[in-house]
Amino acid sequence: MRVFIAGATGAIGRPLVRRLLAAGHDVTGTTRTQARAAALRAAGAEAVVLDALDASALRNAVLAARPEVVVNELTDLSAPMNPRSYGAWLATTQRLRREGTATLLDAARAAGARRIVVQSVSFVTAPQGPWVLDEDAPMLDGEPALTDAIAAMEEAVTTAAGIEGLVLRYGWFYGPGTAYAPGGQNAELVSTRRFPVVGSGEGRWSFVHVDDAAEATALALAPGGPTGILNVVDDEPAPLREWLPAYAQAIGAPPPRTVPAWLARLVAGPFVVHTGTAMRGASNARARERLGWRPARASWRDGFAEAASEQAAATA
Repeated sequence: MRVFIAGATGAIGRPLVRRLLAAGHDVTGTTRTQARAAALRAAGAEAVVLDALDASALRNAVLAARPEVVVNELTDLSAPMNPRSYGAWLATTQRLRREGTATLLDAARAAGARRIVVQSVSFVTAPQGPWVLDEDAPMLDGEPALTDAIAAMEEAVTTAAGIEGLVLRYGWFYGPGTAYAPGGQNAELVSTRRFPVVGSGEGRWSFVHVDDAAEATALALAPGGPTGILNVVDDEPAPLREWLPAYAQAIGAPPPRTVPAWLARLVAGPFVVHTGTAMRGASNARARERLGWRPARASWRDGFAEAASEQAAATA
């Protein structure tokens, strides 16, 4: 199968490319630097260096690749995130979700692709009802910097004519190349006790290891597969007050502090309070049923411990 991956050298793009090449697929991937393009070629993929917001360049790359399936893994989240300027930090990613997805949809149909699979996030549901929600739950209100572009992207993909459209709502990524990996922003914040439990700490987080997310994505590419929206998360949505101390222990960091919600709102803004106290987790039941997918790391407990052991072995 010929697969075109926009954003092939990000945290999920890299393990996805490895899986697809190992399975014998022909892969063309985009990246922004020549160095990363060289790594793609060394692995056995075709590489295209471009700015994904250059609609003409992106369209031409898709047409040249003649893919059967197009995958959108485009983000721009490498810079450190300041929660008080969350909207500014997300701005380019949101443009990629709107403009990049529109370009990929148009180009995919023009190239004769049968299917498009697009990255989204699972933590955009409204804080109402049960602590764990499925894909039918309403979207978070009052956070347009986060939700508006996601809603527009998801609607464009799931209602697209002439092509099978699937949105994968990934959980919070951990593993190599993520904020929770050694040297990542969240790992550093936890190590220096600057990532606290906020208020009650009841906010539910749904995690997924990047390798498990890549496996789900690979399964999602088969033409004739499911369409619509699927949550790609592990089996154990967890409250902040539970997973954060466990993560700190796994990486050898001191226990996190606890701060009142009013102080977190003042210092870091309302979204941090939402994620710490009210955010809902996501159910992976539909992905299990419709993709036949099972996360190898069913719980973040296993995944955090595995990552810590691998890091210890690498530095021994």
